Amino acid sequence: MVAMLAVGNIGLPNVGKSSLFHALSAGQAEVSNYPFTTIESNLGVVSVPDSRLEELSRVVDPEECHPAHIEFIDIAGLVKGASSGEGLGNQFLGAIRQVDAIAHVVRCFPGTEVAHVFADVDAVRDAEVVETELLLADLEILRKLLEKRRKEWQTNAKAYKGDKERLEHYWELLKEGVPLRSLRPDRDALQEMKALGLLTGKPLLFVANVGESELGGEAIPGVAALEQLGPWPGAEGKAIVVPVSAKIEWELMQLDPDERLLFMEELGIEATGLDRVIEASFRLLGLVRFYTLANRKLQAWEIPSGTHAPQAAGQIHTDMERGFIRAHVASFEQVRDHGSFQELHHLGLLRTEGKDYAIQDGDVVEFVFSH
Repeated sequence: MVAMLAVGNIGLPNVGKSSLFHALSAGQAEVSNYPFTTIESNLGVVSVPDSRLEELSRVVDPEECHPAHIEFIDIAGLVKGASSGEGLGNQFLGAIRQVDAIAHVVRCFPGTEVAHVFADVDAVRDAEVVETELLLADLEILRKLLEKRRKEWQTNAKAYKGDKERLEHYWELLKEGVPLRSLRPDRDALQEMKALGLLTGKPLLFVANVGESELGGEAIPGVAALEQLGPWPGAEGKAIVVPVSAKIEWELMQLDPDERLLFMEELGIEATGLDRVIEASFRLLGLVRFYTLANRKLQAWEIPSGTHAPQAAGQIHTDMERGFIRAHVASFEQVRDHGSFQELHHLGLLRTEGKDYAIQDGDVVEFVFSH
């Protein structure tokens, strides 16, 4: 089975990362009011909210129903100087290198009850401190890599021309303070950056930890300021910012579902902040969901957009990818409206797709493969 995609929660100490992670995973991450509470990274596997899966389950009435999942990793707080080993910098930066995307938690709530590493709360400054440490860490990796590679390039300049131009372009961007995600790297480029240990190419969103009284407000100062940072310096458009109150989210997770809905109605919110963080992370990673129903088990799967049918089958089991023959495909809406693959086949609505078919978001698929 393909490895689950992982999102790393990063930020300065005491911004609410562990509280958020604790609520996300209903786990046991230690939450306290002092820096470096999180010494080791904590990992939680989170179900992706999925209204389509719920509708399909009501229609097909399976014996088992399993949602898609994403890993969230709570990475200890970064401090200024982390790229040169300050705090627990080397350990923390190493943990970030393992994730596929970054959820940068930024404190936007006022007050002195919770200690802050600086004297005041400034969302933009705090975000830029962390971004600078990621840039400096990438520059150091590339400096060492270029020293090593230049010796290889001298032996065969023509063969290594593309490699040389690409890495030197990375270096020039980083020296200007521009993260590598400005290149909008594709899947292969992201894999290469991950293998090299580079951090700033990873997709990133901000999670603004706001005060309880600000939740649901139309103009939250810290949120608006983070949005204006854009995806990277000089880029058009706004940064992706998901406002949450980590304190309220944790309180919500302590309630049973009915009480939770009542509390949310009182607060005037339709979806928990955690659901919005999960969905935003799902979109940030460029994922789509498809569904399978086999042996009375309904299951959602996450795959990168554009994945072809054999590779999607390999998400379930590598034998299915190797022995792939064809896929029977229907849309979520067709199965919802007609109730079963058998009925769709009878109506002539079931499609047969081959190895070049790219799975679409919401597809319900039955794979045919040789054993």
